[in-house]
This record gives sequence, C-alpha cells and structure tokens, in this order.
Amino acid sequence: MVAGLSIGEFARMTHLSVRTLRRYHDSGLLLPAAVDGSTGYRSYAVEQIPVAQVIHRLRELDVPLPEVRRVLEADDPADRAAVVTEHLRHLEAELDRTRAAVGSLRRLLAPEPAPVHVEVRAVPEAVVAAVEDDVDLDAVLPWFAGAVAELDAVVGGGEGPVGGVYDNALFETGRGHVLVHRPCASPPDRGRVHRVVLPAVDLAVATHVGDHDDIDVTYGEVGAWVARNALAIAGPVRETYLVGPRDTADAAAWRTEIGWPVFAVSPGGAGS
Repeated sequence: MVAGLSIGEFARMTHLSVRTLRRYHDSGLLLPAAVDGSTGYRSYAVEQIPVAQVIHRLRELDVPLPEVRRVLEADDPADRAAVVTEHLRHLEAELDRTRAAVGSLRRLLAPEPAPVHVEVRAVPEAVVAAVEDDVDLDAVLPWFAGAVAELDAVVGGGEGPVGGVYDNALFETGRGHVLVHRPCASPPDRGRVHRVVLPAVDLAVATHVGDHDDIDVTYGEVGAWVARNALAIAGPVRETYLVGPRDTADAAAWRTEIGWPVFAVSPGGAGS
C-alpha cells in the first residue's frame, strides 16, 4: 500500500472531513498509510478509499464506533454482515416507533379530530379456543403472532374473528395476563390451545380505524367517555380484530373493536 494522498485530498475523495479523519486516526479506527516524522503530515493510500467509505456509510446509519471497528476487523464476511444487520434491525425498530409517535401526534393535534363513537354493549358468555400466558408489554406483538398462528393451525378459521383479553396489569406494570381467542363451539385441547369460557360482560365499545400506531389515542377517547358517563371499569380490556393484516394489506381498512368492561351506567349514558 503506497501512500500518495494528502489528508485534504483524501477528505475530498471520501467526504470525511479532515477533522474527522484526524479523530479516526487518534482512535485507531482509520490509520494513515504514512505519517511524516518531522511534520506530522498524514498521507493516505488509494486502497484506503473503500474502507473510509464503509466507515462513512456506517456512521451515517449511527453505528457506534466500537461496532464500526468490529465490522472493519472481522475477517469473515458473515460476521461483518451480522453486525450491520443487527444494527439495521435496531434502526428499523426505532423508525417504527417514530412513525407511531408521529401518527399519534398528528391525530391528537388535528384542529377538529373526528369523534369516536362509543356504545355500551351487553356481550353474552362465549365459548372460545384460546391461548394464554403472562406476557411483558414489549413482547406482546411477537407473542400474539405466535398465539394466533397456533390457533389457526388447531381450529382454522373458527366461527368468528380473533379477539384478545388484556389484563390491566399489562398496562399498569408492563407485565400481565394476555388471552388470545377465537370463537369455537367445541374447542380442542391441543398444544397451548384449550377451551375457555369468557364471562358475560357489559362493554363500552369503540372501533379503532386503521393500523395500531395511534390505537392509544382511541383508548384514551374510550377512557374519557367512560369517565364522562360515570362508569366504573370492571375487568380486563377486550379487543376484537374485525379486519386486520391477515385480511388485507390496506391498513386503512383495518378495524379493531376496543371494549372496556363497565358497570353502573349513569342515566342517559349509553351512547355518544
């Protein structure tokens, strides 16, 4: 490797500033091909350009410097790819959270947000095929996907849409009991799937439209309606997935019923 590029030339070719190149030298991340012993001037080789470009791209993706070093030092291409892939997954998760927050804020800050219709509905006792467990809040989505897949494998389409029952502790402490179910007159007992009888209940029900990025806003509106109508919450929240990603890829068409078990309805409080 023959040094022939001044630090300024190398900076122009790689879009890494002189200051950044000096910092990378000091940290040992990207060493010059040569350093003049009397002047301290750094020289770089043409062969280092791709390395610098890789560093540039990784830093644009906010890959931490120790991880960048791991990529550069890995001899096995699979090891390098694994480090980058893991960071990309992290970025995608952050992007999903950002999109969800933006969606919620847009809805909350709308000049005249569309009202959510809430009604009290008497839901009879129901026999369902169910999968249930205690789950951490941040693990609900993958757990839910696995539970629904198992229900599909055991009872197929069942006799109605998939629903969920979510213990209050899930939202209050970050861990609680979750039950995912599908109506089924004669549920089999196979694997995690078993028969459950959901008790009769009065629900304050509203329909959330679209994906779940801002479903917390609908939850808030249902809760406000419950409070305004002098109701008391009497049990775990229920959700019914009337239309979802398993039915259509069009998120605008998704419909999720949110039902809060309530009692002590005040006079004239059944409807909005």
